[in-house]
Amino acid sequence: MGVLDHLSDMFDCTSGDFKHRNRKQFQTVELKVKIDCEGCERRVRRALEGMKGVSSVVIEPRQHKVTVVGYVEPQKVVSRVTHRTGKKVELWPYVPYDLVAHPYAAGVYDRKAPAGYVRYSEDPRASQLGRASSTEVRYTTAFSDENTTACAVM
Repeated sequence: MGVLDHLSDMFDCTSGDFKHRNRKQFQTVELKVKIDCEGCERRVRRALEGMKGVSSVVIEPRQHKVTVVGYVEPQKVVSRVTHRTGKKVELWPYVPYDLVAHPYAAGVYDRKAPAGYVRYSEDPRASQLGRASSTEVRYTTAFSDENTTACAVM
C-alpha cells in the first residue's frame, strides 16, 4: 500500500468497506470477435480504448482475438463491445492443444479454432475417454503381446 493510499484512507469520510468492495482487479480479458477488415478492427479498438480502466488493447485479426488488460470486469467488456460494434462477442473459449488430454473428443475439437488451439471443455463425457474400466483393462491385457501367458488360445 502506497503513501497516498494510506493518507486517503486516513482522511476518508466514507466507510472503508464501500471503498474496498468497489475496487476492481487488474486482469487480462481475452475475447473472440469476428474481425473482417481494418474498419472492424478500428471500431473494436475505439470501443475498448474509451472504456474506463483499460490499460492496453491488443487485436489479432487473423485469430479473431482481442486481449484487454486493465482494471475491468469481463462481462462489462463483452457487453460494451457488443453494444458499440453490434458484433457477436464471447470470452475466449480456446486453450492450447497441449493442455487437453483428448483434443479430438466430440466436445473439445472445433474446426473453427485457430491453429494450435482447441475448445476448452469441462464436459465429463470428454474426460471419460482417458479412463478405462476394469473390464476393458482385463480384455486388452488378455490379448496383449507383452503378456504371452494370459491367453492359451494364442
